[in-house]
Amino acid sequence: MYYTNRDEIKEKSMKTILVTGGAGFIGSQTCLELLKKGFDVVVVDNLVNSCEESLQRVEKLAGRKLKFYNADLRDEKELDKIFSENKVDSVIHFAALKAVGESCLKPIEYYDNNINGTITLLKVRRSHNVKSIIFSSSATVYGTPKKLPLDESCAAASSPSPYGETKVRIERRLTDVEKADPSWNVVLLRYFNPIGADPSGEIGENPRGIPNNLRPYRADVAIGKLDHLSVYGDDYPTKDGTGVRDYIHVVDLALGHIAAIEHCDKPGIYIYNLGTGIGYSVLEMVHAFEKACGKKIPYVISARRPGDIATCYASAEKAKKELGWEAKYNLEDRCRDEWNWMVKNPDGYQSK
Repeated sequence: MYYTNRDEIKEKSMKTILVTGGAGFIGSQTCLELLKKGFDVVVVDNLVNSCEESLQRVEKLAGRKLKFYNADLRDEKELDKIFSENKVDSVIHFAALKAVGESCLKPIEYYDNNINGTITLLKVRRSHNVKSIIFSSSATVYGTPKKLPLDESCAAASSPSPYGETKVRIERRLTDVEKADPSWNVVLLRYFNPIGADPSGEIGENPRGIPNNLRPYRADVAIGKLDHLSVYGDDYPTKDGTGVRDYIHVVDLALGHIAAIEHCDKPGIYIYNLGTGIGYSVLEMVHAFEKACGKKIPYVISARRPGDIATCYASAEKAKKELGWEAKYNLEDRCRDEWNWMVKNPDGYQSK
């Protein structure tokens, strides 16, 4: 059957995607791409580390409306109400506390929020017969790599951080659910390190308080909000002693979810890495961002953070082969769009 572009959008608009954590960095970008593709979007977010303004900007960029509920996933009664009010076809599950270092200091909070929130979501979804879910997993499930690049067969039995451990445990629970009921459709997307921002400069990462990861931290230094960047460890067995990661543009990540919706349409478990396949050290990323913003980024070497590993980068060949997806944005693009977001929004979503 052939569709005109208008017919395709009409057909897709009949599908409603519920996005947990949809006001956050990756979530808001994914909401934008979903709306642009013609899907209807319902967002559930408790705004603990996000802002409703991001969703208002998403609507403006897309030229379409979404539905937003300010709710916590652990609130089963409220979640049941949301599913009752909307005919949900599939769920994209982002909602989580997400800082590796912080998770080592607050493991109870991470286990409670991430795991218990997911269990409540699964219970309510089951009661409403919604059996399709895409889970925002992480490269942290691989633990300390035994080989590089990491492919989907490398999953570790445990992770060195409570944050990573929540991802491991949620993956197991989703796998158990699918085994118990093979009619479920479960997609596990293992992200590597998201950076960049929407090329418009209208939506990007806007953490509350002091950032916990490299991307917003170095940008805050460049914009003058912080004096210096802390580089955690320079004694790793890497080219310059700093940690090496696979940094991927947030738009590429968002489009990976669209590819998963469009290709993983039959019951089963699907697992994919979303990364670039190239590892850059922290100092290489600092210098790349200096080039993008035209400024020096002062930094100091600090002790290693608990839970960090030396090197981590992806093999994304499976996603390319089965989903037709691969990262399109290069390092220059990622740094340029990140800087554009910061220039336009020096105080995040409070700037306008």
